[in-house]
Amino acid sequence: MSGLRNDYSPLLSLDVDLPPIGVKFSFFRPKDIEPLEKIAEMSLCEMLRLAQSRNKPFYFSRENAETCVGKIILGMESFTGFEMSGQIGERLGVFEEARANNNLYQFVPRMAKDTVNYVLFSPADQLTFEPDVLVISAKPDTAEIVMRAVTYSTGEMYKSSCTPVMGCAWFLVYPYISGEVNYILPAFVHGPRGRELWPSDTVLISIPYRWIPTVLTNLKRMRHHLPSHESKQQYYDEFSQILKDLAEESKNP
Repeated sequence: MSGLRNDYSPLLSLDVDLPPIGVKFSFFRPKDIEPLEKIAEMSLCEMLRLAQSRNKPFYFSRENAETCVGKIILGMESFTGFEMSGQIGERLGVFEEARANNNLYQFVPRMAKDTVNYVLFSPADQLTFEPDVLVISAKPDTAEIVMRAVTYSTGEMYKSSCTPVMGCAWFLVYPYISGEVNYILPAFVHGPRGRELWPSDTVLISIPYRWIPTVLTNLKRMRHHLPSHESKQQYYDEFSQILKDLAEESKNP
């Protein structure tokens, strides 16, 4: 990872089963990274999971096939009339009527048309580029540490934005466009759940480039495992002692 602006080594201290993945949207063809095989046919969310399981960098191009709405979310293609009218979601049983599915499209983030021709995926410990979005999949205990690294030095609130379909828009495109850290539960989203991409207790956290330095720095500086999280009694004892100490100190401020 020589030549990178950020030090991604703090990610190595996280207890995760799958590697964090750096994602970059590119107009120009990447150099020194292998393309995804032309015969591969999968959804955009499956590509993220593939990057985790392969544990090696690759890139997807508009020349590759994509089996869901990934190219639409990336601005490479447009919705058909029957898609935009909401017919798919009604038939899947996700929505009562097509109008409910149709209403959802106003919320779904998409890249501007023809601005992305390639998407690079790389495990964090093999990065040769600064990612636009860093995606971490973790169980709740570890996800809490990552989210706390967002707020530790900033006081930023936790926010989760998602829809029951088109999950790739929320863990790849939304953080990039909005500049906000986002977290979702893949089990709540039709595609990732149906494709059985992650265990049901997985949390996906997506960190846009402007937040990556803060999260990495805080992961290095802060205490990962808090004493109050060891047991209920430990929580009550510590909290009670803090209140007692502050009450005493406040007598003579």
